[in-house]
Amino acid sequence: MLDEIDRKILRLLQADGRMTNQALAEAVHVSPAACFERVKRLKANGYILGTMAILDPVKLDRALLIFVEVLLDRTTEDVFDAFRHAVTRQPEILECHMVAGGFDYLIKARVKDMAAYRQFLGDALVLLPGVRETRTYAVLEEVKNAIALPV
Repeated sequence: MLDEIDRKILRLLQADGRMTNQALAEAVHVSPAACFERVKRLKANGYILGTMAILDPVKLDRALLIFVEVLLDRTTEDVFDAFRHAVTRQPEILECHMVAGGFDYLIKARVKDMAAYRQFLGDALVLLPGVRETRTYAVLEEVKNAIALPV
């Protein structure tokens, strides 16, 4: 169970994963040793999965954000496995989720521009195992792009 101090630690670390233990301890009003132990426990229990830098996709030539609905030709375990395995090898694909509804997977990807997307579509997406049909949605404006969870 998480208490309010744990929740505050999680909120603060989501906002700044490089925050020092000393600053974190002061912010949550516990000793540095107690804070260190709490963070260690939160990591050990899987609440904190890692820490990373958030990069600017525009500066790294990944300005175009796209979402792709993927409909498979068959929904069998071997097709699911082959599809999942192939998706993990595509660096343009940031997220891939199996969904319930009118299609099987929703992919989130980033590429340089529409020409790069066209190449990605022809060289990678339609060649993924089991793909029967795709529908692409290019993002015109990111209204909200949050990665922090409400804690």
